[in-house]
Formats: sequence, C-alpha cells, structure tokens
Amino acid sequence: MTEFEKMHSTDLYLPNGEEIMKEQEQCLERQYDYNLTRPSEGAKREALLKEMFAEIGDGCYIEPPLHSNWGGHHTHFGKNIYANFNLTLVDDTHIYVGDYTMFGPNVTIATAGHPILPELRQQAYQYNAPVHIGKNCWIGAGVMIMPGVTIGDNTVIGAGSVVTKDIPSDVVAVGNPCKVMRPIGERDKEYYFKNRRIDESIR
Repeated sequence: MTEFEKMHSTDLYLPNGEEIMKEQEQCLERQYDYNLTRPSEGAKREALLKEMFAEIGDGCYIEPPLHSNWGGHHTHFGKNIYANFNLTLVDDTHIYVGDYTMFGPNVTIATAGHPILPELRQQAYQYNAPVHIGKNCWIGAGVMIMPGVTIGDNTVIGAGSVVTKDIPSDVVAVGNPCKVMRPIGERDKEYYFKNRRIDESIR
C-alpha cells in the first residue's frame, strides 16, 4: 500500500514524503490565492473553490481566511453551506458536509491524529479518519471536531464544544467533551432565542 493510499485507510503513514508534499503544496497555492481575494470578487472566489474542493455545491460561501492542510482537496461540501472566518479543515483525509450546514467563526474539523507512543511521533507517523457532518447543522463558534466523528442531520453543536464522539441527528449538544443536552423539540418551533418568539410571517 502506498503512502497516498494509507492517508485514506486509517493506517499509520508518513506524511512528509516528496510526492505527498509536492501535491499538497499545489493545493496550498490555490488556497493562498483564495485568501487574497477581495470582498467584491465573488465570482473569482466561487471559481477557486470549485478548483480547490473535492466537491462543492451551489450557493456555498466561505469567508476568508480559510485554513486547510490540503486546501479543501479532500473536502466534500453540499449546497448552500456557510462558513464564517477562520474555518480550519485538517483535511488529510475526507471531510463530508451536508447541504445548508453553517459554521461559526474559528471552527476546526480535524481528520488527522498522531500516535500516543512517543517513539512513533518522533518519526512523524500520522493516521487519518474521515469526518461526516449531516445536513442543516449549525456548528457554533470555536467548535473542534475530532477525527472519525459523525454528526447527524439538523443538529446544533454549541459554541466552544470539543466533539470527540458521534452525535445523533435532531439534538442540541454542547461541552468538552461534547454531549447531547436535549432533543430539538416543540419549544424550538415557538422560540428562536431565549424567550424571543418566532414571527408567524417567516414560518
């Protein structure tokens, strides 16, 4: 198995090989160009994202700066996804995000990990595990999502949470480590924030 194949197998591998680093550098060059775009250059940003990402649907908006190990090369976005400033994608293997999901500022999605054994870390060994985020999720500011995690559809992850294990669909989850606080329920159909009612005209 090649080092490229090991990147996507959860096996230990060495990420600093010449071929890997050459391809990674090309991806990072496009990310650099993206981060230098002006606010008025929406069409240019859209074109660059289509070059950078493995998949990206219509209506996606990523506020620069974007930070990504592979410039989005292993990242799959559905449609109408919004990401605020400083989205960090440690996309050494695949990240999947469903339609209409939103990311607050300073969110990190990490697929890469390093062995606990110091001798292996000293040799620069790494492993990667894919991350799956469902449709219509809201990932709050400063959330960190760890390798191998799956988050279900419609779920809200509270600001500052560290997601180390799978989170189901249709819940509010928060904390470090992130845990389910409650299901999304009837009260959420009436109130959008504390005691603020949802206006009937926008339902």
